[in-house]
Formats: sequence, structure tokens, C-alpha cells
Amino acid sequence: ENEGKEILLNHMYADNCAMQLVRDPKQFDVIVTDNLFGDILSDTSAMLTGSLGMLPSASLGSKDETTGKRYAMYEPVHGSAPDIAGKGIVNPIAQILSFSMLLRYSFELNKEAELLEKAISLTLDEGYRTKDLASKDEKVVGTSEMTDVIINKMTELTDK
Repeated sequence: ENEGKEILLNHMYADNCAMQLVRDPKQFDVIVTDNLFGDILSDTSAMLTGSLGMLPSASLGSKDETTGKRYAMYEPVHGSAPDIAGKGIVNPIAQILSFSMLLRYSFELNKEAELLEKAISLTLDEGYRTKDLASKDEKVVGTSEMTDVIINKMTELTDK
């Protein structure tokens, strides 16, 4: 009877939502929309993090009541980026965070997901940046080096 009473539902036009995302992003926990507006709003919100290369995404289906399985698709928000594919300059963090979401939501491996996210945080804390994140005087690393550093951090965390 009281289920869902604590959830606040607001309806908003997409253009106003884009403006609100930039103005006051903390007002949102979840945005439910169709694919077209979702693409526009996710690209807008990406700039709050500094780069599309930082944002994972998940399309989660409901759990099958018989098997307990959840069908889902995990991918970076940025898509395939064919213009920079194969150049070694892509930020791998969105893809790695998408994998972290897979661990958490499809396999219920929360500890492993948290370790992976911690490895990414430590890597960024140490100043590693791909081209899309680097400020003027920061050292830029490529896709492989960023991935290797994150893997090494993950290994260090699991060895503790």
C-alpha cells in the first residue's frame, strides 16, 4: 500500500531538463526518457564530468522470475567513436566502468565492482589523464597505458 510513496515523480520537457542538468544536476537521481532524448541528455550531462570518456551506461531488463537472470546491455555512453578508433587516444574508463556495472548488476559481484572503481579513482588521483581529460600542463597517456595502470591498481588492491 505504501510502496513507492517515497519516490518523487516530476515531468519535464527535454529542453528544460537539459538546462536543469547543467544548472542543478544534484536534483536528479534517475531520468526516464526515450532513446532520442536520453542520448541528448546523457551527452549534456557528460560534460559535467569533463568528458564522454568517463560515463558508463546500462540498459537493464527486469529479472526473470523463473531463472533470476537479468538481461542487460552495458556500454560506454560515447558509442564507438570511429573517428578515433585504433589511434590509442580513447579514454577506456567508460568501458571499464560499464564492466563494473555488469559485475554489480548482472553478477551481483559488488565487492569486485567497488575494487575496480577504487582502482580507477586511485589512477586518476595519481594524475593519469587521457587526452580528453588533460589540462594544459598535464601529462597525457594513451588508451593502453591508462588501462594498464588501472589493471595494476586493481591487482595491488586485491593483493592487500
